[in-house]
Amino acid sequence: MNRLIEGFQENFAPKLVRISENRFLVAVRNGVAVTMPLTIIGSLFLILANLPFPGWTEFVGEFGVKLGAASNFTFGILGLAACIGIAYYLAASYEIDRIGSVVLAVCAFLLLQAGEEWTIDPASLGASGLFTGIVTAIATVVIHRFFLKHRLVIRMPAEVPPAVAKSFSVLLPGAAIITGAWVIRVLLEFNVNQFVQAIFSPLAVGLNTLPGMLLYTFLILLLWCLGIHGSNVMGSIGDPIFLALLAANTEAYTAGEPLPNIFAGGFYIMFLCYGGTGSTLGLIINMLVSKKKAYRSLGKMALPSAIFCINEPIIFGFPIVMNPIMMIPFILTPLVLCVGTYFLSVTNVIGRIMFNPPWTTPPFINTYLATGGNIPAVLWSIASLLISVAIYYPFFKISERSLTEEEKGVTDAVAAKGEN
Repeated sequence: MNRLIEGFQENFAPKLVRISENRFLVAVRNGVAVTMPLTIIGSLFLILANLPFPGWTEFVGEFGVKLGAASNFTFGILGLAACIGIAYYLAASYEIDRIGSVVLAVCAFLLLQAGEEWTIDPASLGASGLFTGIVTAIATVVIHRFFLKHRLVIRMPAEVPPAVAKSFSVLLPGAAIITGAWVIRVLLEFNVNQFVQAIFSPLAVGLNTLPGMLLYTFLILLLWCLGIHGSNVMGSIGDPIFLALLAANTEAYTAGEPLPNIFAGGFYIMFLCYGGTGSTLGLIINMLVSKKKAYRSLGKMALPSAIFCINEPIIFGFPIVMNPIMMIPFILTPLVLCVGTYFLSVTNVIGRIMFNPPWTTPPFINTYLATGGNIPAVLWSIASLLISVAIYYPFFKISERSLTEEEKGVTDAVAAKGEN
């Protein structure tokens, strides 16, 4: 076991970390994070309009439609918001004009999304335009930087106010970017959205399958076991995909259609992370009833934050990092829960995710809200927590027994020293 861990740590983990630290992936991860407040706020309005109480829909009446408007204007611009965020963070990483890059990226994005009669198509600004927004933001900043690096800009005298000088410095790269977008979409009538979605579709389809989700989850957990923030490493790859899947579910729910996706944004947190990554709330419950005072004390200290899905005190304090015994349940528990949740979802025993509550929402409450008040999903969440307690139990007992032996060894050593 130790040899496998060392091999992964030496050969594979550094490559994953280098990939996650890539300038473009970091910008994508941070830029997509800009959309998180929109999805949460939009979800809250949808939840208010559709609270799962008998007679609520009749009570709110037409006001429910007005509440839904906020959702339309948040989920409806996810692609545009991601484009803005990615352009901003990528420009910042290159230390070039951030506002100028954002303005150019937005203009190019809107132009590439032009609909009939070459007007702005509002339908393409949301999740359907997310991947186009990613590509457009990256291409815009790269071209902008190329012009700046090779001094292909209009330079104004030093006496000119800085804001005016910056505007002129954007003129030539802006002309190239906007002209390029115009040629692609208008002259060539090339549908960029369809093309980009075709490129990203294998990745999107892969992460929307059970094997893909299991692999994604396994890598996150394994990296955490090595002391690497697995969610950050894998998030730059998975977050845009899961965001698009969530938006598709929300759109289907609003239209009164069946929800198409199981692994939508929020699935990992709500169904696989009771108490945080590794579903360590099950471990904490074992610790609270432990015979060892040290474990009981750590469990009491870690419980309040675990309720809000924060478990660094356990990951680094128990510890789980580089602990071959506890790594097994840490990885195994979410994988088991993933399989169980998938089969219950695909057979429509439990509801699917349609809203995105804040990730710090306590267990069971987040499931209730995310699935629109689906009681079977909440019951499964309670059962999942009990499953996590059961999986962690034998491994925790091994650790508990080991601690007892260590304490006995120290006591014997002290006693022997006293006799001497």
